[in-house]
Amino acid sequence: MTRVVSVVFRGGGKVYQFDARELELEIGDHVVVDTARGLDFGRVVLAPAEVAAGQAPGGLKRVVRKAGPDDFAAVSEGAALEQETRTACRELARELGLAMKVVGATRSFDGGRLNVTFFAEERVDFRELARRLNDRLGRRVELKQISARDEARTVGGYGPCGRSLCCSTFAGDQDPVSIRMAKDQNLPLNPAKISGACGRLMCCLKYEHGVYTSFKKRAPRKGAVIATPGGEGRVVDLSAASDSVTVDLGGGLTATYRLAELPVQSESGE
Repeated sequence: MTRVVSVVFRGGGKVYQFDARELELEIGDHVVVDTARGLDFGRVVLAPAEVAAGQAPGGLKRVVRKAGPDDFAAVSEGAALEQETRTACRELARELGLAMKVVGATRSFDGGRLNVTFFAEERVDFRELARRLNDRLGRRVELKQISARDEARTVGGYGPCGRSLCCSTFAGDQDPVSIRMAKDQNLPLNPAKISGACGRLMCCLKYEHGVYTSFKKRAPRKGAVIATPGGEGRVVDLSAASDSVTVDLGGGLTATYRLAELPVQSESGE
């Protein structure tokens, strides 16, 4: 049996699984784990659970230790360096007249790497910026240009639904979003209505798309005459969100039924 624990890094988002070994860990504990890029610092979001050896995720790396005072001090030191790096990079970018927006700076837990991400509409030649930044900080800094979606994912925020941005909540999900998804959901093709904080199509379109396509396959078309528990009627409205249809039963009466409540319709009824 393998004891598997779920861990998130930094602000959260995507959940990663590790071999907890014999360590006693609880939700909220901070841990140092082994990753493909070296040691990293994370937080437990799901306590260890025993999983049969054949059912454990492949290539599972281990939790090295429960975080101690030295580990928290290293994280605090890294946060201070990251802030200094962001400030320096922004100042130098202004001096060089570069049309770019510094999004974030991250130092690896072991201190071996320092990365800066930035967003720009056009490709930016940042070689001179990197040279000056290295000289100012006295260490090697790597710069990477990211997309508008990655910027929103890094910065975070809230969507028009009032919830945290999908790209931050479900970090690592790179599946594309298409205008076809908006059409299938009968949404107005107004960019202001279907664009997220990044200015691109909202990620939630792809998460909800399956619900709408499934509903469309199972539901009668609007205007069809169908049998219902209240008698025969004409479909006047469809709601994929509630998996239901509203039917005009005649005489000024309407009723809403979930698809599961409706009798199986004959082909002629559709």
